[in-house]
Amino acid sequence: MSITRINHFTAANDKADELAAFLASLVPYISGCDGNLGCEVLRQSDNEHKFAVIEKWRSVEDHQRSLANFPSEEMQAAMILFGAPPSGAGYIALT
Repeated sequence: MSITRINHFTAANDKADELAAFLASLVPYISGCDGNLGCEVLRQSDNEHKFAVIEKWRSVEDHQRSLANFPSEEMQAAMILFGAPPSGAGYIALT
C-alpha cells in the first residue's frame, strides 16, 4: 500500500534561503531511493520560513529503508538552519 509522507520544517531567523537550498538538495537522494514515487519541496505562501516536503512511497518499508541509508552527517550539519524541530507523518489515501 502506498504512503504519502508530509514533513514540516521551520527555518531559523535569517536562514530561510539556506534551508530552502538544503531541502531542495535532498530531492535527488529521495527520488533515487527504491520505492520512491515522487518528492516535492514547498515553501509556505504567507511565511517564507515554513516549508513542507511531500514524499510519495510505494510502501512504508521503502520509506524506512531510505532513512536507514540517509547520510546523517548532512542532516547534523543542517541543524543550525532549523528554527524548530522538524515534524512529519505518513498518510494513506482513502479514495
